[in-house]
This record gives sequence, structure tokens and C-alpha cells, in this order.
Amino acid sequence: MRAIVLHRHGPIADMTYETGFTDPTPQPGDVIVRMKACALNYHDIFTIRSMPGIKITMPRIVGLDLAGEVAEVGLDVTGWKVGDRVIVDPVDRKRGGLTGETFDGGMAEYVRLGAHQLLPLPDDVGFDTAAALPCAYGTAYRMMLTRGAVKAGEKVLILGASGGVGTCCVQLAKLVGAEVAVCASSARKLERLRALGADHLIDYTAEDFMAASHRVFGRPRVWSGPGGADGADVVVNFTGGDTWVRSIRCLRRQGRLLTCGATAGFNPQEDIRYIWTFEQNIMGSNGWTQEDILALLDLVRQGKLDPCIDQRFKLADGLAALHALEQRTITGKIIVEP
Repeated sequence: MRAIVLHRHGPIADMTYETGFTDPTPQPGDVIVRMKACALNYHDIFTIRSMPGIKITMPRIVGLDLAGEVAEVGLDVTGWKVGDRVIVDPVDRKRGGLTGETFDGGMAEYVRLGAHQLLPLPDDVGFDTAAALPCAYGTAYRMMLTRGAVKAGEKVLILGASGGVGTCCVQLAKLVGAEVAVCASSARKLERLRALGADHLIDYTAEDFMAASHRVFGRPRVWSGPGGADGADVVVNFTGGDTWVRSIRCLRRQGRLLTCGATAGFNPQEDIRYIWTFEQNIMGSNGWTQEDILALLDLVRQGKLDPCIDQRFKLADGLAALHALEQRTITGKIIVEP
């Protein structure tokens, strides 16, 4: 089969597009899925480069998120048949591990998966839309709604708003009726975010985002009045690094800082005076559940959520797709199709 293959950690240029990679065969409890769409995530770049403490066997096919059709069913599998449309939960919750990291992923024509990782894909949801959901949109859903309980009328500041997780955060916050300020690095990205419903646009390359947040939502005060212009109710920060302290300085009293990662550094400077003085709530969120994915599918079917897809590539151009992701020039998701 055709696949994008990682043989050793390093730059994307060291990966290979192969046309004769061995087809996967199902073990008991497995299914083989014919990939119809694979959505890239920055986690794929981390896997290619190597993440501390995580060892993977080689060769490896990356690609966490995919949707497709059942092509083969292994022994002891019930409830699935050849031709079924499916969306894949990348987390193997029985064997432990992650599709595209511990096990081969979606950057291939066929993928071996545990049957327990499959969810039915309704006919009225496209493969590309479905593939965009699990990792990025599932993470955003759990952080914003399941954990963060963002609600109507709240003022929400979103850092890293132009990526897969960020664009979903914008859409979910607007869906519940929040007022949203977004941070991005270019006019093109900000205009795409405006089209998704963002109320306030902050180009952090031209203006310090903390100063911009104070301008838009007000400067936090210890004795906040209800509805006052005294800071953001919610700050979404999954970048970490040098944005962390400035983020907590944007929060109003008893505000919530939501985080699901640390793409710019996991060991930032801290200033806990703000945490106690303003009675802040720091809330972590880790991944997603299958229930979160099903909730997202329901929002898509109701016409309330439309994943932001920026670029599409064919599998033969998969290395170019990974380069586009690595360069962070996109707004939303990259989809790879057979």
C-alpha cells in the first residue's frame, strides 16, 4: 500500500512516501479501515521530532485522526462489517496507546485499529469533516464545555486561536453566546477567525496581547463588580512559555484559565500572587472521550458546528502537508486524502 513512513526521528524531509509498504492484517479484535480522510495535528510533528519520555517503534506511520470505511474485519469482532462508514477514536483505551504514535496512523491507504476505537459515521457527515473532529475538536470541546463550562455572556480570550484546537474554541465559545477575543499572528488568520465569529482581533506580533486584552475587556480589579469591564472571565492558553504570566494578568477576579497543553514550553515563569489575590481558577483538560466525539458529531449534524479546513493534500503529497503544518501558516485543519 501507499504510506508516509517515519524511519527515524528528525526532520520531515527524512520521511519517505512509499508505494509498496506492507498491507496491515487484522489480529483478533481488530479491523482494517480504508482511509478516506486523515486530519493532521501538531502532535504528529512532535512524534516525528521525538517527544521526551515517549519511545515508539520504527518504522511508523503518523496521523492521529482519520475517517474511512471498514475494509476487513478480524476474528472476534461483532457490530462492524465491510463497507461501514466510521470515525476513529485515536486513543486505544484497551491496549493503551495512540494511533499514529504507538500504532500506525492515518497517513496510509489502510490502517489496523482496535474495533473498540470505531464510532459510526452518519451518511450526512463527510469523511473530511469527521476526520477533523477527534483530537483537536475533541480536546477543545472537553476543555471549553465539559471542563471549562463556558457560558453565555462571558468574556473569553483565546491564545493560539488559529490552529485546530483554537478554531474550535472560537466556534464553541460563540455557540454558547460568549464574547470572544482571539490572538493570531497575521491579518489572514485574523480574518478567518472573524469569519468564525470572533468579536475582537488581536495581532500579537503588533500589540502585546495582555495590553490588548486590558483594552478590550478591561484591566482586572481585585474587587470586581458583576458585568464590569474588569478582565476576561476565561483565558484559553495551551501555549505556556512566556505567555503564561501575562495570561493570568488578563483574568478578572475568580476567572478561569483553561489549558490543554504547552506548545511553547511546559515550565513557564509563574507569579502566584495573581492566583491568590484574584482567586483565580487554573483548570487543566486532558484529551477527549468518545462521548465528546459523539457530541461534536451531533453539533455538526445540527448545522451548529463546521470544522475549519484550510488546506487539502493527496497522500502522495503528504510530506508537503506536514511541512505546511510545521510552518504554522494555516488556520484550522489540514486534510490528507487518498
